[in-house]
Amino acid sequence: MAEGNTDTKSSNQMWGGRFASGPDAIMEEINASIGFDKKLFAQDIRGSIAHATMLAHQGIISADDKDKIVHGLNTILSEIESGNFEFSRQLEDIHMNVEARLATLIGPAAGRLHTARSRNDQVALDFRLWVKEELQKTEAMLTDLIAAFLDRAEEHAESVMPGFTHLQTAQPVTFGHHCMAYVEMFGRDRSRVRHAIEHLDESPIGAAALAGTGYPIDRHMTAKALGFREPTRNSIDTVSDRDFAIEFLAIAAICAVHLSRLAEEIVIWSTPQFGFVRLSDAFSTGSSIMPQKKNPDAAELVRAKTGRINGSLIALLTIMKGLPLAYSKDMQEDKEQVFDAAESLELAIAAMTGMVRDMTINTARMKAAAGSGYSTATDLADWLVREAGLPFRDAHHVTGRAVALAESKGCDLSELPLADLQAINPAITDKVYDVLTVEASVASRKSFGGTAPSEVRKQIAYWRARN
Repeated sequence: MAEGNTDTKSSNQMWGGRFASGPDAIMEEINASIGFDKKLFAQDIRGSIAHATMLAHQGIISADDKDKIVHGLNTILSEIESGNFEFSRQLEDIHMNVEARLATLIGPAAGRLHTARSRNDQVALDFRLWVKEELQKTEAMLTDLIAAFLDRAEEHAESVMPGFTHLQTAQPVTFGHHCMAYVEMFGRDRSRVRHAIEHLDESPIGAAALAGTGYPIDRHMTAKALGFREPTRNSIDTVSDRDFAIEFLAIAAICAVHLSRLAEEIVIWSTPQFGFVRLSDAFSTGSSIMPQKKNPDAAELVRAKTGRINGSLIALLTIMKGLPLAYSKDMQEDKEQVFDAAESLELAIAAMTGMVRDMTINTARMKAAAGSGYSTATDLADWLVREAGLPFRDAHHVTGRAVALAESKGCDLSELPLADLQAINPAITDKVYDVLTVEASVASRKSFGGTAPSEVRKQIAYWRARN
């Protein structure tokens, strides 16, 4: 167990002479952030090691003090990772908890660590490092999800299913093509993640409270040590910027919407009325009263996570919207929103990746449903344009009459006798039946990005090369 970091006297010393009596219980409660920002311990220690190393390199602190500081910080890192560090609410945040423990471990040398920096640029660094690492994790998880869809798309490039608009049967498509729609969606999410990493890839440390510092620091050295492309270029903006957190939440919200749309489809598809897919027991639960039930709880919970993530985005946008430059304590409320959204998004992506790989596809049920609702009507209209020379609007009218006739007879378009079709338009020949099957409809959609199996396989190859 760590020693010394719960001492009230130490806390008061951290505040300095003006606050020698310390904050009262209410102020302590509203001011403390250690309950959530302790999650930043690794980033805080990593940033402090880079800062101390730079200070020594620049001759601002001695090499001996730097060595003591680095050794002490590594000791604290080990204590926290092993669960042997006691965090104190009286010390407010992760920065003060680490600094107090460092003073206990190495003595006066610890006081030199904070030279040429402020908690303002320190927290900006810690949080930016954390978000960058989370974005990199999200990128890897999205890559895995895309790979899962590519595998299913390849497996079902020719499996026919109904395509929907307004949740009504529209035209036949392939399940592979439907899977590739999600590849495009999650591919855009991954592109946004990569752009966000590029946007935030600047080091805040050295901006100090808001005006920079008079010490001869080397911000490019710390930026390189911490894996950033370069330092930030304006000290005021540096300590007041939370765009990187807002952008993360915006990306998370958009991605969550995509996950929720997929979850909704899985919920619908797994109903007995549809029967398109079946989830294994790993992603389903039973009913406490109805033994026949198999509930898609994992998909439903992914769907619900979207509201939580969207709420985090709105919360942080609202926190930031009225803040004057530079730093305000309001910004302390940024982290819980991001931490919660990140946890929810990770869980949702992992669950959905598992469901995509796990679910059993009922191709026979999909194919049967693909022909419902006169889904090949557009193919009849296109045939009339292509083979009989009708303007499309006239062909649309003829097709509408054919659909009405089929409805009255209780049969599919392909089951209408040729004489009935010719009574509607004499230009129709028996060759029209070649386009009235769902397989023929799907195979004919060879335009770039279309549902024809040949086009689906081209898009799979394109994405496999990118993934």
